[in-house]
This record gives sequence, C-alpha cells and structure tokens, in this order.
Amino acid sequence: MFYLVGLGLFDEKDISLKGLECLKNVDKIYAEFFTSRLFGSSFEAIEELVGQEIEVLVRGEVEEEHKFIEEAKTSDVALVTGGDPLIATTHSDFLVQCSKKGIDYEVIHGSSILSSAPAISGLQGYKFGKVTTIPFPDYNFYPKSPYEAIEENLKMDLHTLVLLDIQAHKDRYMTVNQGLEYLMNIKNDLDREGLITEDTLAMGIARVGSNDVVVRAGRISELIDFDFGGPLHCIIIPSKLHIVEAEYLVEIAGADESILDDV
Repeated sequence: MFYLVGLGLFDEKDISLKGLECLKNVDKIYAEFFTSRLFGSSFEAIEELVGQEIEVLVRGEVEEEHKFIEEAKTSDVALVTGGDPLIATTHSDFLVQCSKKGIDYEVIHGSSILSSAPAISGLQGYKFGKVTTIPFPDYNFYPKSPYEAIEENLKMDLHTLVLLDIQAHKDRYMTVNQGLEYLMNIKNDLDREGLITEDTLAMGIARVGSNDVVVRAGRISELIDFDFGGPLHCIIIPSKLHIVEAEYLVEIAGADESILDDV
C-alpha cells in the first residue's frame, strides 16, 4: 500500500489525526521537502510525533528513482510532504504509477496555501482567478507570465494569488519584497502601460498557519519595503472589492481607509 500524506502548513501539529495514525502504522516513511517545508517544526519533532524514523529524499530520488513506489508492492510505505500532497503535479503522477502497477494507494490531505492564503486574506474565495508563481530570475530567464496572469485576472475583476519561488535545497525562499520588485521590473520593461503599478493595491502574507502570521495590505509602493519577517511568503493582488472585503483589508490587514472610497 502506498500512502501520500500532507503535513499541512507550518508545524508538526498541523498533521491530521488520520495522517498521524497512518504514519504510526506504516512500515517505512519517506519525505520530500523541496516543494514545501514546515518552518515551525524540526525534522526531529516530526519523527518524535510519529514514533518512526523518516528518510528524507533529494529531488532526483523523488522524481526519477521512485523507490518508495517499488517498495509499496510488498509493504506499507508513506511519502510525506508539506501542504497538500496533490498540489504538486509530480505527486499526482505517483498515483498514476501505482494504478498502472496494481498498487493500492490512499491520499491523506493536508491544509494548502491555495485555500489558506485566500481565506486569511479576507477576500471572497470564488472571486479568485488563475494562480501564478514568481520564480527566482536566472541568466536569460525573467518571464513576464506572472505579470500577464495578474493583468488577465484584473481584466475579469478576479483576485490573484501569487506564489513565490521555493528553492529548499539552497535554503532560498522568495520574499514578498522580492516578488513585488519582480513585478515592478516587468512593468518597467513593458513597451505599454500596464495595469499593475506602484499604486496597485496588494497584500503580503507570511507564515500562514503560525501564531505570528502577517497579513498586510497597501499600495505596492508601501509594501515593497515592509518587513514581513521569515518565510514562507505569498502575495495577493486584489481586484474590485466588495464592501465586506474592503473593510477587512482596513481593519485586519492595515490598509488605508481611502480604499473604502473606491467600493
């Protein structure tokens, strides 16, 4: 049997009771933390909670070798990851492989940034459009697609959740500030006037699921130098606001009351 178990957002206490019961009873536990990581917990704390040793895999072992699937032919094996395990396309492929090889499997979901960030933002979930991700730029690699995705959502009066690059193997995690700088650099490179400028309303969210979560709303020019603290971070670009959404941004997220005038 193969179990795909999500650990949730922040620390070992986020794991569900179903997930905990599963991990206490399987024969072998593997983990990958390159797509997500629990910043409020240590690896040792997770092992102590489940009462078993956990073997952490590097990216190649997860995406190429798949030894945990081969072992699931004859024993009960679990692969754990932060967040919800099926958010990453790679993990969906594991279930396809199990099906092809006749291996039984079960998915035990965890809380995900895709639902938790929109929820804590105070914006209405059904008004979110396409999710986009800002990558760390590299030599000859500075895609404009995140900016364009936000523009398309704004044209349809839809909010945008912007995920920020994670390179856990390098201990490198993009901040809200870096993400906003990225968007402003694209704006400056465009040969036209874009919909996203320094005056655009934005939200920076940090450490969702922790007791020191930060939810801050303001113009991009106001947020770009704001200290959001440690990772993980994400950005939300709101579109047209309902009065209830606007009041939340003012009272909870610290936005200027002037945004109420636009509702």
